[in-house]
Amino acid sequence: MKKYFVFLLVAAFATKASAQNGFQRTAKGTEYRMLTHNPGDRIKVNDVITFQVVQKTDKDSILFSTYTTGRPAQAQIQPTGDLMDIFPLLTLKDSVLIKVPTDTIFNGHEDKRPAFLPKGSNLLFLMKIIKVQSLTEAMAERDREIAEGKALIAKYQADETANTDKYIATNKLILKTTTSGLKYKINKASVKRKPLAGDTLLVNYVGRTLDGKVFDSSIAAEGAKAGLQRPADSYQPLQMVVGHDEVIPGWDEGLLLLNEGSKATFIIPSKLAYAEKGSGDIKPFSTLLFDIELVKIKPGKHVPVKATGTKSAKPVAKPPIKKAVAKKKN
Repeated sequence: MKKYFVFLLVAAFATKASAQNGFQRTAKGTEYRMLTHNPGDRIKVNDVITFQVVQKTDKDSILFSTYTTGRPAQAQIQPTGDLMDIFPLLTLKDSVLIKVPTDTIFNGHEDKRPAFLPKGSNLLFLMKIIKVQSLTEAMAERDREIAEGKALIAKYQADETANTDKYIATNKLILKTTTSGLKYKINKASVKRKPLAGDTLLVNYVGRTLDGKVFDSSIAAEGAKAGLQRPADSYQPLQMVVGHDEVIPGWDEGLLLLNEGSKATFIIPSKLAYAEKGSGDIKPFSTLLFDIELVKIKPGKHVPVKATGTKSAKPVAKPPIKKAVAKKKN
């Protein structure tokens, strides 16, 4: 099946009548209508174009829009392609409406034709060119964006480290630090056994950001104090299998350091939690503080422990609610 970039600019152009009348035809038979045309160099092979696009049926049902996704499309112009008889007609800021018969698209692939695109129908594409670059210019811009992104991430990481160090100093905490960067303190020791990866654990916890905001807890009194919006019957120890990626890496690593019945404080850097994405009320690049109680260990099928910090962070069950843990197993 032929593939088409899927385009149509919503309210800026055209009524239904403009989609049906006044079309021209290229030498290859592609029907189009220029909506706006500007002076300047026309698009050439190997140029990289950035454009806003939407696609709709000839019944005016919109199927796709870059305005909805919030991200313009980008493509390098190739010597051959379905729209190569249209691109050389366009310049920067041009807008064009293109009609593509669905019989052409699904020729030989009728089993792939959806019901909303019957035989004899058309797909309508509206494209607005917002940037035209040479391949060299586009690659240079991409390299600049990558470098700027790396510099910004480095700044966020440095700020996070500074904020964590300040928090520890202000609160005069004495902590141990693992090679991955997890910081922890045993607040209540226990002589019972430590869990192994594959064991099922029951865990009570209170999760805070470094500014003191409680974002989750398994303890009803703490949840009520923090104003958490949770059903009353959801306040119970979290049940999870340690070492199975059901929780963030900082939890998987830290819980293996505890004995059944012990209590601890974890200070988990964002790289072992929600990293640059954040989660709900947790902002990107946020170090998290958890007060943890390992209530019970249920022996399970043991598996080798994975190295911490070598994979992308996974949620602590939103974090870490039992109901959300169950969803992750689907």
